[in-house]
Amino acid sequence: MSPPVRVLYLAGSGRSGSTLVTNVLGQYDGVLAAGELRYLWQRGEVDNRPCGCGQPFRDCPLWREVRREVPVERAGAIAAGLRGRLRMRGVPALLRRVRAGRRPVDPHPDDAVLTDLYAAVARHADARVVVDSSKLPPYGALLGALPGIDLRVLHVVRDPRATAFSWRRRRGLDGVADQRLMSRPPVWKAALLWSVWNAVTARIWAGDGERYLRVRYEDLTADPAGTLARIAAFAGIEPGAGPFADPATVRLAPTHSVAGNPSRHRTGLVPIRVDDQWRQGLSRWSYAVVTALTVPGLRRFGYPVRRAAQSTEVGSRGVPVGAPAGDEEG
Repeated sequence: MSPPVRVLYLAGSGRSGSTLVTNVLGQYDGVLAAGELRYLWQRGEVDNRPCGCGQPFRDCPLWREVRREVPVERAGAIAAGLRGRLRMRGVPALLRRVRAGRRPVDPHPDDAVLTDLYAAVARHADARVVVDSSKLPPYGALLGALPGIDLRVLHVVRDPRATAFSWRRRRGLDGVADQRLMSRPPVWKAALLWSVWNAVTARIWAGDGERYLRVRYEDLTADPAGTLARIAAFAGIEPGAGPFADPATVRLAPTHSVAGNPSRHRTGLVPIRVDDQWRQGLSRWSYAVVTALTVPGLRRFGYPVRRAAQSTEVGSRGVPVGAPAGDEEG
């Protein structure tokens, strides 16, 4: 019998830096940055969106090999089945099952397909660790219950005011040339999703020191090399030379991420620095709404409730210091 596949699962809410972390980890030997694998069936197989390498999903050499080992003819049905099994309304039942020590998500015939998928991905990529940035806690709980998966959970958290601001930006699904836009939920909805998914992630895994690590986006951008080294050690990734050109700059080669934020296509030298444009760009009303809806999480994860006064430094090109070199969020 083959050993289980080590999966580093990035959990939490969107726009918290998960794409950046995934891209950087994918530069280490023996690691595949697979992107949001829960969307492989719809966005990859059915929609044939671009792989992180730039080719359409079904034309990518890696995914072409993987596709031979999974029932791609049932991709639409598998995608629909996952959506139905992982709905938000099922979260209370999932948490009750976790508390009772039972399997979090009911077994399903497609579970064997998921096990085969991760095994095929690891084998064809020659990967000791598969990084899955799907984020949705119920999907991570489902993976953790599969016999062929050795799950580690990286909980990436960011100030909810920053994530709400980021969700309002207009972004093409697969880059600036894509006329189809990513979803732009109102700030109240972004705040509720932040609260629910971060709370559920912590509730499921935070008590397991061996399988759970929490990292804040703000700490990552303050010490990129140190934080990534801690994540790599947690995931069992051999550090090697690493992708860092200096402590705050990484050299990114294309990955084979199957879905996610369009920043997964970034390559070359990429500086890692905090994106804090929300501090000036988020209105007082939006700030108040998001803060009111996320107070318990703010306190739990160490974020201030009150808005701190801050002056904006301006660089030589008229760009606020701390503005991102590009889209670095996930």
